[in-house]
Parts: sequence; C-alpha cells; structure tokens
Amino acid sequence: MGIKVAIGKLPLSDPLDSYISSQMGFLVMRSLEITASHALRAAALPLHHRDPFDKMLIAQAQIEDMTLVSANSMFNQYDVSLLWAAKS
Repeated sequence: MGIKVAIGKLPLSDPLDSYISSQMGFLVMRSLEITASHALRAAALPLHHRDPFDKMLIAQAQIEDMTLVSANSMFNQYDVSLLWAAKS
C-alpha cells in the first residue's frame, strides 16, 4: 500500500499509518507476519507472474487457507481461493 500511495495510485483520506490502523480496527482484522514457509512457497510458485509481492500474497493465502481479494487476473493462474474485487 505504501508504494501505491507514494506513486499516486492509491489516494487515502488519512496518512498511511493511521489509515491502516483505523481500518484494521474497523474491520476487526489482524496482521499476518511473513514466515520462512511463506517465503519458500512464494519461491516455489510457477512463474506465471513475476511480481514478488503478489507471489507472497498467493503463498500466504495458500498456506493459511485464506481467500485472496484482488482484481488482478494473473491470480487466476494459481491454485488459490480468489474473491474478485474489480470495479463494475
């Protein structure tokens, strides 16, 4: 998110740190640490998509049995539960 905010692709109403904190509280969310098993799974994923951040999200979703929310069609090429989040 920080990168998207910095390059102007994600405008936020508040500074990033306070935005994340308030939204996590509002949505009753918790953070998910990156573990060695996440990193190893990301490294072992097929090279359908080369973005290391996206591959980490895929690996975490697979290992933690979570659904990934995205509008990135590249995620369809991986064995991951996906909730499509594109604007209509």
